[in-house]
Amino acid sequence: MDFLFPLLILALLVPMFFGIRKQKREAEKVSTMQEALKVGDAVVTTSGLYGTVVDLDENTVDLEIAEDVVTTWLRQAIREVRADEPTAEQTPEVTEAPAEEAVEQTETRLTKD
Repeated sequence: MDFLFPLLILALLVPMFFGIRKQKREAEKVSTMQEALKVGDAVVTTSGLYGTVVDLDENTVDLEIAEDVVTTWLRQAIREVRADEPTAEQTPEVTEAPAEEAVEQTETRLTKD
């Protein structure tokens, strides 16, 4: 009975410790990404706005969100840097035949139960 209380405390503190470590790692990764921003990066803000970095300051980032529309954001508002999306030339064209089944196959499938 004397071991139950320390074991219970340990069982509660260990997951909390690992959770805090994970949060710190994620925060450090986001901070590193925000410091490494450069002109021309396609980014997403924390509010879901897509834009391209056109100017950088120590604390702010100017994003072009449409042609000739530039807005100023805090660096901390940048959630992620988007990877270049493949263009139609880069993506392989996949052609699939329409999936059709015969009447007998449909009846077999529906009466299987």
